[in-house]
Amino acid sequence: MMDKAAVVLTALETAKTALAVQASAVQALVPRIAEPFEAVVELLLHCDGRLVVSGMGKSGLVGRKISATLASTGTPSFFLHPAEALHGDLGMICPGDVILLISNSGETDEVLRLLPALRHFGNTVIAMTGHLDSTLAKAARWTLDISVEREACPLNLAPTTSTLVTMAMGDALAVALMQARDFQPQDFARFHPGGSLGRRLLTRVSDVMHRELPCVPLGTTLRDTMLTMTAGRLGVALVLDEPGHLAGILTDGDLRRAFTEKAAELEGHVERYMTSSPKIIGADEMWFDAEQLMHQRKIKCLVVVDDQRKPVGIVDIFDH
Repeated sequence: MMDKAAVVLTALETAKTALAVQASAVQALVPRIAEPFEAVVELLLHCDGRLVVSGMGKSGLVGRKISATLASTGTPSFFLHPAEALHGDLGMICPGDVILLISNSGETDEVLRLLPALRHFGNTVIAMTGHLDSTLAKAARWTLDISVEREACPLNLAPTTSTLVTMAMGDALAVALMQARDFQPQDFARFHPGGSLGRRLLTRVSDVMHRELPCVPLGTTLRDTMLTMTAGRLGVALVLDEPGHLAGILTDGDLRRAFTEKAAELEGHVERYMTSSPKIIGADEMWFDAEQLMHQRKIKCLVVVDDQRKPVGIVDIFDH
């Protein structure tokens, strides 16, 4: 009997072998992205309905993920459990829907039992299977080959490599459709409004900007400008000319430089120490663009101005 250290070492080697097997299997998918795959992409691009994904067991679990990825990236899709479909849920399928049936063996009973009804409805069937001579493959309009040489399971029994390859094929289909549809970050955000990325991409500068502005006119002393900065609690003061246009900004960084490099005088005028060309942005611009600009310029805030270059707000890098 092996001691504990030997058991752990063997387990680690087994894990490394499993990953190597799986990596090789995914790489083997690359030459299969050819005629059947291209035809499936073309079919789904012009589909008037939804892509209905169905599979049993582990294939079903992977199918749920594939369907979710497609739905969130511009291809309307939902998962249909094959057993539930046989007991009434087939009514969820519409005439224009395309059906993606997943079965590694191509002989899963619950999946095959859907075929007569789907033929009757006239829906186009796509198969994902590891056996191109299976009943499912022969019944489908198009078949995507997800065959693997072996499972990563040491017994070559548990669905491991086959489920990974199935998911990878589904992801390849999803991203191919995204590219074909010219799916953009803003489109992604529309389907993910509750996530952090969705909020960033849908939020405008006006939604997050500070509207109570610490402003001083040209000619204000550095002392009084510092008092305004402190009261505003934004770490900046906006300097305005007589018509109220933005003339400059005094930041914490400007203050540090003033006292270390310029022998700052508290009674000196603020324009001697301010940044006279601050970075600005419009209120209707997207927060994502504002955030990108602040990162690129390595600054912590932007002044929001109207068409007359009058300040209407301030956005900070930490606002959202």
